[in-house]
Amino acid sequence: MKKILFRKLITDCTLFFLISLISASTIVWVFQAVNFLDLMVEDGRDILLYLNYTLLNFPKIISKLLPFALFFSFFYVISKYELNNELMIFWNFGVSKIQLVNFFLKISLIFTIFQIILVSFIVPTTQNISRELIKNSNINFFESFIKPKKFNDNIKGLTIFADDKNKNGELKNIYLKKETAKENFQITYAKSGYFKSGSDLQILVLKNGQTINKINDDITTFSFTQSTLNMSSQDSGIIKVDKIQETSTFNLVECLNRFINIKKDKKKSKIFIQNCTVENLDNIYKELYKRFLIPFYIPSLILISLMLIIYSKENINYTKYRILIFLIGLTIIIFSETTQKLINDILDYNLRIFVIPIIIFLFLYYSVFSKLKFKHQLKNKN
Repeated sequence: MKKILFRKLITDCTLFFLISLISASTIVWVFQAVNFLDLMVEDGRDILLYLNYTLLNFPKIISKLLPFALFFSFFYVISKYELNNELMIFWNFGVSKIQLVNFFLKISLIFTIFQIILVSFIVPTTQNISRELIKNSNINFFESFIKPKKFNDNIKGLTIFADDKNKNGELKNIYLKKETAKENFQITYAKSGYFKSGSDLQILVLKNGQTINKINDDITTFSFTQSTLNMSSQDSGIIKVDKIQETSTFNLVECLNRFINIKKDKKKSKIFIQNCTVENLDNIYKELYKRFLIPFYIPSLILISLMLIIYSKENINYTKYRILIFLIGLTIIIFSETTQKLINDILDYNLRIFVIPIIIFLFLYYSVFSKLKFKHQLKNKN
């Protein structure tokens, strides 16, 4: 019977957790997807790239919301069980409150491992893939990002201005400035122009204009009746260097290992790792802390929600107690994120911060255990 009761309780908690997490993540994803519309509208990217890019950001959203969704779900379900007198069934069948706490702590390890896998391997991989999609993509809808009476500089080294644009997509009074080299440039003016699409090509056809070339100190000009510019070969200006959040965990650990063992092993590794510099060492520590240590706040969050079973709903201060427990949980979530700001490039100092989630968990567990043990002894005396 005890197994059935435990199974029912954890099923309710997990189901509510999944519904809360997916619902909240979907809402955030929709709002974020609207912001990503700039990729397609302003930068002229195609719809397939837009969809893939936004979907690849979904795991990151889940990882951010998971701690709060987990705490809120367990807090809500346990509160509901207490208010509906369902926890009395556990006590009547001989389940002690300490047994219930220990059972949930075992379950919390599963959620902790899942969060570590999510933030350490899945999220960096999907973030890296999304950046690769942007880096390797072409601007396909040039008509969409060229706005009349506005200087458009989405393409690296190229500025385009058009005075007007008719219903057929024809541009009027076009100005283009292209930086060909350091202090060298090419300026083109045309009375009209339009885009011509071919197989994997986007060509800007210019009519009745003039081009000015500046190479070193020499300036040359020539007029044309019709000229073309291959826009497909232009660089979109997307940053090519991966962010540290997109770097694989293996590379971060390998980079950190190089600095720790720099005196022992002077041989340089042949593997090149982006962002692996002394100046970036504190960011590497912060990223590894976020991936491996912050998930260990999850057992503490679940333990805080279990503090609801210390007092019954008959207590006159039970409502205030519930609010206090909820605020403590929120404080721990905020605190877990802010501790990342305290990380620097000194290992000995960082180790003190690394043990904080363990210290908080031990303190909470000791407090809950002592409180429940005291109430149990007091009940036996009476």
